[in-house]
Amino acid sequence: MFTFLLVTQIVVSISIITLVMLQHGKGADMGAAFGSGSSGTVLGARGSGSFFTRATGILGAVFFINCLLIASPLVRTSGNGTSSLAEQIEQQEAARQEVAAEEQVIETLEQLEVEAQDLPSVAPDPAAADDVPAAPAAPAGADDLPE
Repeated sequence: MFTFLLVTQIVVSISIITLVMLQHGKGADMGAAFGSGSSGTVLGARGSGSFFTRATGILGAVFFINCLLIASPLVRTSGNGTSSLAEQIEQQEAARQEVAAEEQVIETLEQLEVEAQDLPSVAPDPAAADDVPAAPAAPAGADDLPE
């Protein structure tokens, strides 16, 4: 809704600018000073104004109403749920801190990998495996004993 109102506001603004630029001033015609200035009116000499004057008035009213709707908190909150500028800045700062923490964790892991590569490798000695005594076997019939 907010986006639609914003686009409408831009279109109405450009239209008002165009209509104002197309209008003639009151002193533009020499005939207007001698009473023949009614040639540009829509409804004759006593008409309510030229087409451009009426269209500018209507677009001005639309512009005013649209300004009120855009400024309305109902349109703002129901739109895309944007928060205040301070809250947006806080969210951006929290995101930056989160990214910095992740980068620090990655850097620490990389340092640990480098340190692990620098350690001498100790391979198990196959002869030492024979020196380890085997676990004693359970005596025969141990499964039959009562607990």
